[in-house]
Amino acid sequence: MQITSRDNSLLRQARLVRDGKDDELIYIEGLRLADEALRSGLKIEAVIVSDQLARKERVVPTIDALSKVSNRFASVTERLLETISYTKTPQGIVVLAHRPASNVGLDAASFPEAALIVVLHEINNPVNVGAILRTAEAAGVSGVITTKHTSDPLSPKSLRGAMGSAFRLPLWTGSDYSQAIDWCQSNGISTVSSAATARHSHTEMDWTKSTALILGPESTGLNDDEIKMTDHTVKIPMNGEVESLNVSVAAGIILFEAARQRGFNR
Repeated sequence: MQITSRDNSLLRQARLVRDGKDDELIYIEGLRLADEALRSGLKIEAVIVSDQLARKERVVPTIDALSKVSNRFASVTERLLETISYTKTPQGIVVLAHRPASNVGLDAASFPEAALIVVLHEINNPVNVGAILRTAEAAGVSGVITTKHTSDPLSPKSLRGAMGSAFRLPLWTGSDYSQAIDWCQSNGISTVSSAATARHSHTEMDWTKSTALILGPESTGLNDDEIKMTDHTVKIPMNGEVESLNVSVAAGIILFEAARQRGFNR
């Protein structure tokens, strides 16, 4: 189906999804992310591809596969694709997929004997959320919980940073902080917060047991009451007068220490 400027109901829908005004669908842009969505088994509602990209032989298999599983498929001119693109330079394809269901809790029974969980609490920068998800998958994390007021891990900007990890990692979104802590405790998962005032380094923590790393807001971190709700608190030793690290950097340092202790190798 070729869309023109006079037949643009699908384009209007794409803009609504892109702008976060549709709770049922997520906006996926770019061939790589589209392919990740396809391989992850997401339910595809619509595919919009530029006629220029569709003519490239190397992408034909992916586009054909997407067209077979989507409810709506359309090709557009590059100019029309620009009107719905999230990026300054359109990437040739936009996919609208149904948002994966977010149950209360994660499927703990599916985790390895020693699970590694990440809880993101009120982290409001989608770039940080996406980067943490990507790092979490690389470090062997079992699942991720995001609390209310945390940036949507399935938003366009988060998805770009996660590079497909958001499709592959088990996610529980929209939890209350106390609900996430209670879930960890009920499943025998020790909770570890990070704070500059902690007495012990992150390298002194035993990460080989079932553990959840709790990360707080970029500007303030977890407050005292939230830290008290966790079982352990660690810090990342730093030189100079630096008081804190970017939350995604801190997550990477701690998670790869956990991976190291667990004998992670590729």
